[in-house]
Amino acid sequence: MGDMTSADHPLPAYHKVAPGRYREDEGLRYEDYVVGTVFEHRPGRTITATDNIWSSLLCLNTHPLHIDAVYAAQTPFGKLLVSSLVTFGVVNGMTVKTISQKAVANLGWDKVRLTAPVFVGDTLYAETTITGKRASGSRPGEGIVTVHTVGRNQDGVQVIEFDRTVLALMRSQEA
Repeated sequence: MGDMTSADHPLPAYHKVAPGRYREDEGLRYEDYVVGTVFEHRPGRTITATDNIWSSLLCLNTHPLHIDAVYAAQTPFGKLLVSSLVTFGVVNGMTVKTISQKAVANLGWDKVRLTAPVFVGDTLYAETTITGKRASGSRPGEGIVTVHTVGRNQDGVQVIEFDRTVLALMRSQEA
């Protein structure tokens, strides 16, 4: 018995390395990305006040809407608003295990849109759709993959969306 796969689950997450012993092997190779496939990323992540304050200060985003509860209470939001960098970082981070764990390089993000506010206590979930792929013209054995990710809160409200491009290794190039 080799990989723990079946016709219904062709993406191996574990490889047998010895009898009764398996190694985790998450992430995709170029051949595994199928245009139109949707991945639901779990577990979700509940945003804490610490996440918001530390990230805001780490990134030097000192807008009082993110770090001053008295100020935030006087705004239309009525309370601290989670920094968009926290929202982006958490939702993008949720995708790494599947989308870019084995990537050669992250090539960038496009069309980042913040579509609803996020507050402390919200739990975020993400899903990613594979939108395109092509062999690299300048890097033999590698391919360029594009994806579209949507982040939603616990109520199913979309809070962020973005496109992402990664450079993926083809199986023929694995050492």
